[in-house]
Amino acid sequence: MATTIETDLKEILGEFKQEFWKLNQRLDRIEGDLTSLKVDMATVKTELNFIREDVKDLKGSQRAQIWALIITVIGA
Repeated sequence: MATTIETDLKEILGEFKQEFWKLNQRLDRIEGDLTSLKVDMATVKTELNFIREDVKDLKGSQRAQIWALIITVIGA
């Protein structure tokens, strides 16, 4: 016994079109989020470079202070 299903091709294509439209919207949102993440990542990298430079400056300053303290103690 065979079962026959009658559906209009226009109806099926309309459903596919609607699903593809929803998928396209989701991809657009993901693309926007990815762009935002890239911008945020560039900002974080820039700030990290500034922090690295500040740490280098602090280390140099600490060394100079230690040597000044050693020389002061020896001179006293």
